[in-house]
Amino acid sequence: MLPVERKRKILEYLISNQSASISELSALCSVHESTIRRDLAELELEEKLKRTHGGAILEDWVSVEPSFDERQGHNIDEKRRIGQKAAQFIEAGDTVILDSGTTSLQIAKHMKHLKNVQVFTNDINIATELKDCSGIKVYITGGELYLHSYMLNGHYTNSFLESVQVKKAFLGTPAIHPIHGLTHMEAILVPTKQKIIQAAKEVFVVADSSKIGRYSAHLISKIDERFSLITGKEVKNEYIEAFHDASIKLYTV
Repeated sequence: MLPVERKRKILEYLISNQSASISELSALCSVHESTIRRDLAELELEEKLKRTHGGAILEDWVSVEPSFDERQGHNIDEKRRIGQKAAQFIEAGDTVILDSGTTSLQIAKHMKHLKNVQVFTNDINIATELKDCSGIKVYITGGELYLHSYMLNGHYTNSFLESVQVKKAFLGTPAIHPIHGLTHMEAILVPTKQKIIQAAKEVFVVADSSKIGRYSAHLISKIDERFSLITGKEVKNEYIEAFHDASIKLYTV
């Protein structure tokens, strides 16, 4: 069995069983325990699992979100693909919300050719990216500026979002799970994301595959029939099936 096949088998086993001992995985893959230990160490570096004393568990729980600069370089090719696909859903005459985030920034980079589009955003980077586009009118929500993420948040942001209605919103999240829904580790950021959802007829959740199947402490929203999820082709098949069962429109790119 090739290492890549063995690692896939390990992850499939963990998705089904949540945890596994080294001896279980050794028997599953018919290899020495030292080989399994090396596989687990590599998978942990790839942020696919968390090693424990004598085994491993899936690292589904999200407790900390890295800074914008750290996130910007993470899974960048996948985020570009997601941004390009998401931009294809924006049409002339549309009014949209682009939520703050590194994946949403990729949407802005791929929509510059559009005409007669209005964009509301709580992200300074997105507004700057679109500032020279003659066919796009940009509105900034206002609010408190978060210096490490270029995001606007808080009372003024939420008041602005309460005053608008849009056809489509593109929402980022650090964690989306077919059962637990959209969640966030910071309670203070949840109301703005909820206001974005409330303002839109249709919501596109844009999240790279590292966010899929994860969950955190504070609920943004359960899976809604208005939601579509755009993610990378790297997402595990088990989650693709689970989201289909949850009746969410899923696009992998």
